[in-house]
Amino acid sequence: MLAGTTAPAPETYLFQDDGRIPNSRYPLLVYRKAFSAAGSEGAAWLEKHFAANNWTNSWRNGVFPYHHYHSISHEVLGVYSGSALLHLGGEKGKQVRVQAGDILVIPAGVGHKKMEASSDFGVVGAYPDGRTYDVLRGEPGERPRADQNIAALPRPATDPLTGNQGGVSQHWTA
Repeated sequence: MLAGTTAPAPETYLFQDDGRIPNSRYPLLVYRKAFSAAGSEGAAWLEKHFAANNWTNSWRNGVFPYHHYHSISHEVLGVYSGSALLHLGGEKGKQVRVQAGDILVIPAGVGHKKMEASSDFGVVGAYPDGRTYDVLRGEPGERPRADQNIAALPRPATDPLTGNQGGVSQHWTA
C-alpha cells in the first residue's frame, strides 16, 4: 500500500560525531507519506513489507525518550499511528516531526530520541538480515568498541521500503 505508484524520494540528514553519539558517514533517510495504511493494518503492512526486503526481527512500540543509538545494526522505523517530535543525531542534531505514513532508515551509530508524541504514536522497527541490536546511550566507555562495531557493519543489501531500487543503495555509498 505505497501511498503513490512509486516510493517518494527520501529526505536525508547527515550528522557528525558529537563526542558522545558517533553518528554515521551514511545519512539518515526519511520517507514522507510512504504508505497509506494506518493503525494495526499499517503495522501489519510494515512488518510484511520490511520482511519482503529482508529487514526482519521486527517489533511494535515507540521510541525511547532518551538519546540512544545502535552499534551492531542499522534500524528502520515505520510510523503506523500518531505523530512525534524526534531528536535525531544527538544533542547537536536536529528535531524532526514524523507522522503515520513516514519511514525512517537509521544508520548504525545515529542517535535518536522521542521528545514528544501523540498518545497513539506507534512504530514498527526492524533490522537488515534480522540482526539483533544493542542500546547505547553515549556513556563513557562505550567507545572505541561501538566505533569498531559500526565500522564492521556491511551496508544492507536492500532498502526496507524500496528494495533493490534507490534508498540505501543510492544514498549509502562508501
